[in-house]
Amino acid sequence: MFQIRKADLTDAEKIANVHVNSWKTTYSELINEKDMSNITYENRKALWETILKMPQTGQPALVVEKEADGEIIGFVSGGKERTKRFGYDGEIYAIYLLPSYQRQGIGSKMLAAFTEEMVREGYQSMLVWVLTRNPSSNFYAKHGARQIDKEETTIGEGTYQESAYGWKSIEELAEKLRHK
Repeated sequence: MFQIRKADLTDAEKIANVHVNSWKTTYSELINEKDMSNITYENRKALWETILKMPQTGQPALVVEKEADGEIIGFVSGGKERTKRFGYDGEIYAIYLLPSYQRQGIGSKMLAAFTEEMVREGYQSMLVWVLTRNPSSNFYAKHGARQIDKEETTIGEGTYQESAYGWKSIEELAEKLRHK
């Protein structure tokens, strides 16, 4: 069994581990190895320590933790939509789950818990950016997200295409996820 809870500063190291391991596994076929090397455990740990030291109102961060041993196997974070170009007010900044726990319904439960948190924070809509060639983009479409746009992004020295997927009503998304 596992539980989903709000992240705190003591989780930074474990979140960094999930972030790096999931990122490298997910993107190994999609991103040049040189560009992949920019994502290190040390810089992700520092990033998460910074984020969790100064939690911002309206920027939830949740972890999925195994109840048996406290291992963090996934996380999701987000807040205000950063581009302000598409008419969405919320955004998933990061959502990662260790590969050995994927395709078991845990990602959907993470999305459900995060969506509930975003509703409580007063968000009406939400989008997420994902590398266009990432097979995980089907996860968002399966949960009713519509592709909004595509654009180029820089990772390391490389340029890659990413797609934005969005839900115009996260209350509707929350309702659907409650009944799954």
